[in-house]
Amino acid sequence: MSQIPTDQPALQRDHGGNLSAAIAEFGGSREEWIDLSTGINPVPYPLPSFSAADWAALPDADALADLDSAARSFWQVPDGAAVLAAPGASALIATLPAVADPRWVEITTPTYNEHAAAFEAHGWEVRPSGPTEARVVVHPNNPDGRLWQAEALSAPLTIIDESFCDICPEHSLIHLAARPGTIVLKSFGKFWGLAGLRLGFAIGDPALIARLSTWQGPWAVSGPALRTGAAALRDTAWAEATRARLARDAARLDRLATDRGAVLAGGTDLFRLYHVDDAAAWQRRLARAHIWSRTFPYSDTYLRLGLPPEEGWDRLAAAL
Repeated sequence: MSQIPTDQPALQRDHGGNLSAAIAEFGGSREEWIDLSTGINPVPYPLPSFSAADWAALPDADALADLDSAARSFWQVPDGAAVLAAPGASALIATLPAVADPRWVEITTPTYNEHAAAFEAHGWEVRPSGPTEARVVVHPNNPDGRLWQAEALSAPLTIIDESFCDICPEHSLIHLAARPGTIVLKSFGKFWGLAGLRLGFAIGDPALIARLSTWQGPWAVSGPALRTGAAALRDTAWAEATRARLARDAARLDRLATDRGAVLAGGTDLFRLYHVDDAAAWQRRLARAHIWSRTFPYSDTYLRLGLPPEEGWDRLAAAL
């Protein structure tokens, strides 16, 4: 089993959500911008009322157990799988490669680049195809929305990143979480629209989950995150209504973009991926209207757009 590196240099990683860079180049205040460079639900889950203890006291063990129970019920976690709450899925991604000795990991591209960066930082060799000791898939994939099949995932260490799967729970591979060597990741920030809360989950092989748990310490998740997560995961009516709204808005965005010449290349109901003639030019045009989008260093034609808030549709239509 590898050790968590402490002396690795910071890696340059390409991300959405880099609104500060957009403001520096195109001006305006943060409040004037619409950030469509991420896949975060623009209508977040309503925060519960917090007590003074939620902020002042160390996170409560009973609150953590309550969140665990809510997560197991919402995601239909199979018997025999362990659940670990963490301060965001990205925190888990950074430490996951340390659960096994570094060798070779298969990561099919294009996909979310934090997985490859994390494995490389831990000394693994990243390969686009097997045979390998580990496999990472993002399901559905970011940026193209690809869905994976269970029979394709048979590596001794299998990590299934389901950060965007709450929009399509019927496709979840959570039933694999009870299989030895398997971990399923869940992100709270995307579907529930509360990325700043920093809450994520690793679900899977109890031995691997136990290793992850020892590395994050006893109070990794804040009291407000525990309370909010448990409430949201039990609010199935909100989840069902949100899925319906996101599907309508994704279709609306497709109509808007394709009417302007874009060609749908994939995506999910939280973000859409388009082929355009010149992605950088489209991004600049939108940025001049203070709307930030996502382009990719490996493609001149890929443009990814998240869903705007209700008050942002007219601005987006005019900018496109």
